[in-house]
Amino acid sequence: MKAVRFHDYGAPEVLRYEDVTLPVPAAGQVRVRVAATSFNPVDGNIRGGFMRGPIPVELPHTPGIDVAGTVDALGDGVDGLELGDRVVGLLPMDGDGAAAEYVLAPADVLTAAPQDVPLADAAALPLVGLTAYQALFDHAGLTAGQRVLVNGAGGAVGGYAVQLAKGAGAHVIAIAGPRSAEAVKAAGADEVVDHTTTSVPSAVTEPVDVALNLAPVDPAALAALVTLVRPGGVLVNTTVWMPAPSDEERGVRGIDLFVRSDAGQLAKLVALVDRGELRVEVAERVSLPELPALHARAAEGAVHGKVVVVPA
Repeated sequence: MKAVRFHDYGAPEVLRYEDVTLPVPAAGQVRVRVAATSFNPVDGNIRGGFMRGPIPVELPHTPGIDVAGTVDALGDGVDGLELGDRVVGLLPMDGDGAAAEYVLAPADVLTAAPQDVPLADAAALPLVGLTAYQALFDHAGLTAGQRVLVNGAGGAVGGYAVQLAKGAGAHVIAIAGPRSAEAVKAAGADEVVDHTTTSVPSAVTEPVDVALNLAPVDPAALAALVTLVRPGGVLVNTTVWMPAPSDEERGVRGIDLFVRSDAGQLAKLVALVDRGELRVEVAERVSLPELPALHARAAEGAVHGKVVVVPA
């Protein structure tokens, strides 16, 4: 089979499109014929060697944490899945990923793929959808009627966060640039603040219950978000290389989020998609041999929105 791998850490040029032996599922695993994976910034950080502590991988390594595809082979002890099932999942970050024609996956990370979305496009859902879900509900405990500020609302996680928060009955304030303002409004934001022309602290005139930081901002900008949170509220931060600030005097908690695979939560997101209550957004589709070039564009800041990667 064909796969993209890197044999050494480094710049995007270390990625190679090459022949790899077809993997055989062990007990508890399934082999998935890949319809698509997607690009996530963490893929570039793993390839560059910046995540060797929290995410140790064995070289050569195949990137691609998200997967959508069909079950092709079953290992011993796998129940609830059949050959040909359409599935989607978030793969273990320290194992080989889905930038390949086939990938092995633990059976318990997979759930049925959305019915009304092209199977390849479903690869745009797992990591970013679960990040938004876990930030809002696991860590922030969002309830109807609360005010939520989403910093980085124009990004892939931000789009899901706005949709999920609005769907939960929250008042959503989205911080986004002019390029994504219309998309953020369409996702359900009640207010949109253009951070390129407006000071966020001056634009948010009432305290929020929850602030999500999904953008790589400088420490001063992150600290300013805490001042917008009401006493007893929470700030959830996904830029884990910069710890979330808190305000103990006012009881504002700062929480750092590192997404985890959860098939049950992913099934809830799929159900929302199938009911038309959550949109899967795909900005671009590229073929597997183009993945090194995609990594290079991402390193230059030239990738915007969610990109799915399909086998040639």
